[in-house]
Amino acid sequence: MTPSGPSFRNANLLVVGGAGFVGSNLAHALLAEAPRNLIIVDNLLSAHASNVPRDPRVDFRFGSITDDRILRSLPNDLDYVWHLACYHGNQSSIADPIADHDNNTLTTLKLLERLKEMRGLKKIVYAAAGCAVAAKTYGEAVATKEDAPVSLYHDSPYSISKLIGELYGNYYWRRYGLPIVKARFQNVYGPREILGAGRWRGTEHTVWRNVTPVFVFRSLMGEALPLDNAGETSRDFIFVEDMARGLMACARSGEAGEVYNLASGRETTIRGLAETINRITGNNAPVELRPARDWDASGRRFGDPEKARSKLGFEAQVSIADGIARTVEWTRANLELIIGCMSQHAAFVPEVSRYLGRAAYVG
Repeated sequence: MTPSGPSFRNANLLVVGGAGFVGSNLAHALLAEAPRNLIIVDNLLSAHASNVPRDPRVDFRFGSITDDRILRSLPNDLDYVWHLACYHGNQSSIADPIADHDNNTLTTLKLLERLKEMRGLKKIVYAAAGCAVAAKTYGEAVATKEDAPVSLYHDSPYSISKLIGELYGNYYWRRYGLPIVKARFQNVYGPREILGAGRWRGTEHTVWRNVTPVFVFRSLMGEALPLDNAGETSRDFIFVEDMARGLMACARSGEAGEVYNLASGRETTIRGLAETINRITGNNAPVELRPARDWDASGRRFGDPEKARSKLGFEAQVSIADGIARTVEWTRANLELIIGCMSQHAAFVPEVSRYLGRAAYVG
């Protein structure tokens, strides 16, 4: 669909978490719209500096958005803000709920406190989580709508903190008129997601992150792909370039106070994902069947994209086959960087040492 709504041309933009996987893809897409300048704030906790675009319009500020020095330095003439900073991952939040609070909840609260002083803001887009709202079921999944009931029982501090962020957004919209839009992410995948990027966060999931980059990497290495719940778990996978377009659509056309699913609307099993990846990489290793994860009650889920389609004019365009092929291509071209990031955690995850020197031998 052709973008509708205001242009970002000559606008002053802020992306919090802009060195991360989604944030950096968004930053590159925004630069193509000819903004006046783009401030990126990132503490590189789970990101790599190579993701920051090399562009004279980019002002990269290293640090957390909870840092009062950084908050005070933000200009008061910002037009659009995207808040994507988070403590990466459910497992990491389970291992360290306090760090999750500091990097998921406190970031949102302190940022909104600063933004309420800015009277010219056109839109703030908050990265919410579809997993926090989806029904907890291993039975047949139904597309999760934006107004689905929200449980008070959650699988991880990450899920809780993402909902708290939505609640704070609603409060600051109603109390101070902040024009905030909530964008509920599904399972985003694609280029610039770097395994092992950032600092050690207490568990092996610092390295082995989301399922797609892990499967792509292991498949390129000729390894068996591990299928939790025998691969019958399902998710809604959306390509990162589609996600960037959706985040821009939320800023252009989203109604303040509203929430929108950024979803493909298609349910894909983890077994199906593994088969697609292995077919594209040519990996013939058999899959490894495992039991369901003991912390994860969300067996099957996918998002309903209809509201974003009708209200924002946004629809995911990249098929899973095309998106995976592009992700494999990027991963293959960046194996040296990825293995380098993984190897910095070898003292905690010794198995990553076996990949050193392998990049040159992957065809």
